[in-house]
Formats: sequence, C-alpha cells, structure tokens
Amino acid sequence: MISFQSIEAVQEGLAKNFYVCGRALATVVFLSLKLGRPLFLEGEAGVGKTEIAKALAASLGRRLIRLQCYEGLDSTNAVYEWNFAAQMIAIRTAEASGTADRGRLQSELFSEEYLIRRPLLSAMQPDEQGAPILLIDELDRTDEPFEAFLLEALSEFQVTIPELGTIRAPEPPIVIVTSNRTREVHDALKRRCLYHWIDYPDFSREIKILSQRAPNVSETLSREVVAFIQKLRMEDLFKKPGVAEAIDWAKCLSALDVISLSPEAISDTLGAILKYQDDIAKLQGSEAKRILDDARSSLELVG
Repeated sequence: MISFQSIEAVQEGLAKNFYVCGRALATVVFLSLKLGRPLFLEGEAGVGKTEIAKALAASLGRRLIRLQCYEGLDSTNAVYEWNFAAQMIAIRTAEASGTADRGRLQSELFSEEYLIRRPLLSAMQPDEQGAPILLIDELDRTDEPFEAFLLEALSEFQVTIPELGTIRAPEPPIVIVTSNRTREVHDALKRRCLYHWIDYPDFSREIKILSQRAPNVSETLSREVVAFIQKLRMEDLFKKPGVAEAIDWAKCLSALDVISLSPEAISDTLGAILKYQDDIAKLQGSEAKRILDDARSSLELVG
C-alpha cells in the first residue's frame, strides 16, 4: 500500500501530479491520512479544493469517487437506487414465459444484480488498490437533512439498504469534503473532520502553479498575469477570479500570441477570468489600464 511517510513526502507526491502545496495544507493532509480522519476544505471557488483530491488519488494510486453535491440531493441519490428499467424487463419476461413465481421474482429483483451503486456505496466496496478517495464536493450546496445523513455515514462508514441489509466498508475510504462557504456547514459535521481553509496563493506559489499547469506560457507573461489577477482580487467584484481562471486566462493569451499584457488584450479576454457582466463592465475603459499599471508597479518591487 502506497502512503506518505512525512509532510515533505506529501508535498513531493502532490507536486509530481501538478499540485503545488504549501506546508500547512500538506500537514493537514498528512494527519488526515495518518489518523484516518475526513478532511474538510473550505475556500473560494477555484482555489484548488477539488484538484487536491485528484492529485492525492494519483499520488496514492487510489480510485477517486466524486459525489457532486447540489440542492435537493438526498441519501437515495448519494447511496444507491434500483435499476427500474431492468426490473421491468425482468418482470415482463417472466410474465410472458408464464414462469413468474412472485416470491422468487421479488427476491431476484431486489438483489445486487439490479443495484445501481452511487458514490457513497461505491466508496464502501472492497478495492484491490486500497480504500478509494471519496470526494464530497461543494457540500454547502445541499441542505441540513443531507448533512445529518452524511454525519452518520461518516461516523460508521456503513449504509443500510432495506432489501439487502447493512453494508459496511471493509476499509474506510479517504474522505475529502469541500465547501465554497455559500452557507455555513453544521459544526457537528466539521468536528468529525480535520479542517483547513485554502486561501488564494501568494505571488510565488501562483507562479509555480501556472508554470506547471500552463508550461507553454512565457515567464514574462505568466508574471504579468499573476500580478494582474492578484490586483484584480482586491477589487469589489461579485466573483473574484480563482487560480483556475488565472490558468485559463494565461492559456487564452498564449493562444492569441500575446507577449505582454495590454489594455486591449485584457478587454478582449475578460470572459476567461470574469463570469458576470457587472464585473466585466467595471473593467472597461481606463479601469483595466489602472489595474495593469498597479500590477506592473508591484512586479518592479518584487524584482
């Protein structure tokens, strides 16, 4: 079984899979693995919460199972459902052949053959590679009843299917829960987890991220992109650009053969970094030039 023996090994393993990780985050990841505790990551959208689960799965050689949360998600959709279409075909086939035994047919219809495993149940199945990584993404999009269900599931790592009984994980999955903090997640769930807030990276780390994720972008342009993005995050925007947007923007500028930022290049590509028209409107005209000038001034100070 592949594992990390130190905090430095966590950083090295994630770096090999294109995730630049600070020591504080590497420490909480190491402790989560060492103690078998779920990891709860909060932060703005686009700062790399989901990506760390992907990089961790690749580093450990484990299967990644993702439960994407949304409003109205309930335990049925998260755990299992029955293959209704296949069950109906089996019923009609039995009726047509005249061999339908109601008791036997019912037991067959509610067997594992017709069971569709959703993420939580899939994460509790045996796996030759070892316990999978269960990513519960954007938990803040769900409601409190689902949180309460999840709290129980993470406590025992087992679920009950009325027709089949209780299914318990032979080895608890590695659980990563993320939240964009659009609402507060209940303290009872957080107490089950190790917690870490992922903030926007500083200049040097964001440069490293860009060099890994967009290696074809020149160093000069990368530095200007990061400096501009970091100044832009200080503005009063409805949705501040994350690291993901910085990477996308750098790739867009490179595809347009932009060598250095200009107000015109910024105006032409604002849709890569800002996703709301009101935010885009704020950067029209002289505003983009002002932020660009501030960014270049900060680059001179950095050297």
